[in-house]
Amino acid sequence: MKDLYTFDDNVENALRTYESVKSAYTRLFNELKIPYLTAAADSGNMGGNMSHEFHFISSKGEDTLISCNHCDSVYNEELADGIAPSSPHSEQAGSAPGFDLEGKPAATSARVSTGVWSAISKDKRTLIRAWYPKFTVQEGSTKPVTREVNAHAVKAIVSAAGYDLDASIENPVLQWTAHIKSAKADHESSTERPQVLDLYDSHVHAYNRPPLKILEEAGCVIEDIDCLRLDSFPKTNRKLSLTRVQDGDQCPKCTQGVLKSQTTVELGHTFHLGTRYSEVLKARIVNSENDRVPMQMGCHGIGVSRMITAVADSLADAKGLNWPKIIAPWEVVIVPAPGNQEDALGVYDLLASDKASPIDVLLDDRDKTTGWKLGDADLIGYPVIVVVGNGWKTNRILEVQCRRLGIRQDVPDGGLLPFVQSLLAQL
Repeated sequence: MKDLYTFDDNVENALRTYESVKSAYTRLFNELKIPYLTAAADSGNMGGNMSHEFHFISSKGEDTLISCNHCDSVYNEELADGIAPSSPHSEQAGSAPGFDLEGKPAATSARVSTGVWSAISKDKRTLIRAWYPKFTVQEGSTKPVTREVNAHAVKAIVSAAGYDLDASIENPVLQWTAHIKSAKADHESSTERPQVLDLYDSHVHAYNRPPLKILEEAGCVIEDIDCLRLDSFPKTNRKLSLTRVQDGDQCPKCTQGVLKSQTTVELGHTFHLGTRYSEVLKARIVNSENDRVPMQMGCHGIGVSRMITAVADSLADAKGLNWPKIIAPWEVVIVPAPGNQEDALGVYDLLASDKASPIDVLLDDRDKTTGWKLGDADLIGYPVIVVVGNGWKTNRILEVQCRRLGIRQDVPDGGLLPFVQSLLAQL
């Protein structure tokens, strides 16, 4: 990881530095000439209130990015806040903010097929059940779409409601009942009763008291449990969205575009940390007004080795690697046929002669067959291959290959330099 840490004396300068670093990263990824996405991201354990990630699209990636085909909205799925997009039907008359203790009548809304996803609080006292549309039909389509719960959205909702979710538990219902049994066996006199918190996506019907078949196993009755219902985001009237984005969903930001989810690999990250660490460490500086203030910090990084792996994986084909110009070991390799080694030296000098825009050239003068050297050049992944073959002796013609652009063309020696430069400009 190539790390960079920044320190400024006020927020304005820190944000200016942040944008400078982000711009430098953008120029680097532009130089690679490989499609990438810059996404707003969750700062996570690093902290701070601003963060962006740079991603390559890859089926082997561990992140999921959501992008809109109409506006500039690109964000990591981890940023899901659990709030449904506003619509004329998303807020029902008479709905109250927050969650109720069975007091509010159940609202009605469209549903196709309802599924339930369970989790538990870290203190194991509260069972969280997320009721979501297991199948929905998108606008303009008749084919049902299978939905999955977005654990990040559930965590955001539950945290706002004052609970600490533990989504890592594999059998939350069993853990919850085991906790109740244990508490009863130990004759705990705690006033904190077991709870069930039911969350309802805006597309499903909200029940006052969904069935709890496991109560008998826990050795208690419904009256021993506090049943809570939450169908809007805490302290708001906004309905809930509990599911992961599917291709074709409406963009909640512009409401005109459709969303697309893509699996990606993260290659760079920028964080504006603010004073999270400087306040704790009492790291202060004297600013231009002669005041001692906590430093405004930034933390940035690019995964160099990960980038090389991701680029290789993205551009490699059946013949071998296929490096972009900016990270290729050489930009051009010259492969002479037997008997053309001396002429190949002249071609080498021709390509390396432009002092204003020098080309990084390698002459493969190994004592191997032409076919072997061409196969090795493909395997290594040089951006451009120039073959000094049979056409050179008769017509001073060179064969130029660029696998990434799909080019295999005969070029006269007089046009070689501008032609190769035009190819490299696209790589």
